[in-house]
Amino acid sequence: MTRDEFNSFCANLKATSHVVQWGNADVWKVGGKVFAICGWNDGMDAFTFKATDLAFEVLGDEPGIRPAPYLASRGMKWLQVYEERGMSDTSLREHIVTSYDLVVAKLTKKARAELGV
Repeated sequence: MTRDEFNSFCANLKATSHVVQWGNADVWKVGGKVFAICGWNDGMDAFTFKATDLAFEVLGDEPGIRPAPYLASRGMKWLQVYEERGMSDTSLREHIVTSYDLVVAKLTKKARAELGV
């Protein structure tokens, strides 16, 4: 997946917003909460997302995938796909949607209603 494909995919999820921060990283949010990031790997595209407990345990040691720098070191269950061989584009899209869903689920009922999610 390219950065442009990542941004286009995230933009098509409902009620998302985009900012560029943290050293030119594309940061995607829903309800003001981050669910996906592209950036942070020595100038190469790397894709970071919130993971389920199971995905974090299973995928964290796979080639091309690692616990997300900074986020995982603070006890958060986030993964980063930093090499193309780490995950297919289809799987990456599925994990981004799961990350989005995890973040939406943590929003208040009122916030979800306001966003229509």
